[in-house]
Amino acid sequence: MNENAREAILAAAKSAAQLHGYSGINFRSIADQVGIKNASIYYHFPSKAGLAAAVAQRYWQDVQRALDEIRAANVEPKVCVQLYPSLFRKSLEDGNKLCLSSFMAAEYEDLPDEVLREIRAFADVNVTWLTQVLADAGMGSVAECERRALAIYTAVAGAQLIARTRADVGLFDDLILSYREAGLIPA
Repeated sequence: MNENAREAILAAAKSAAQLHGYSGINFRSIADQVGIKNASIYYHFPSKAGLAAAVAQRYWQDVQRALDEIRAANVEPKVCVQLYPSLFRKSLEDGNKLCLSSFMAAEYEDLPDEVLREIRAFADVNVTWLTQVLADAGMGSVAECERRALAIYTAVAGAQLIARTRADVGLFDDLILSYREAGLIPA
């Protein structure tokens, strides 16, 4: 089995998880979507937990790269924070999907440890990046920036959740605007 099949499996599992959470990762439906035998998935992923952990790890790594690209392209830290919500908006634009880590985090008590570890890594990547950008913008001490970073991360993820339940990207935009107006996200 080649690397293309592995990537196709990961993509199908990511899409399923963004629409239905961990419970949506089903080897049979993924195999059907990819056009392989159900058992062929086990060649790359020994279990559903292993597949879900690989999907979640890839997801936070992709987000880390996107955050690094935002930072590299913008010398002004406040601009970086202003662009941050766009990462969550993209999931809504892509079939009204929810951030994979937010969806899986809602299933926290039912997730295997290896999946939980990757979900926590996603949150850590976001909060660490935001903390650094806020500190670079002179928005307070590291502890203050970390508290604010966590508030921004959870507010943006919450805006995405509410907008998804209404299938309304405009609602997401309105909520982000209100966060800016309230001063949570620096203007």
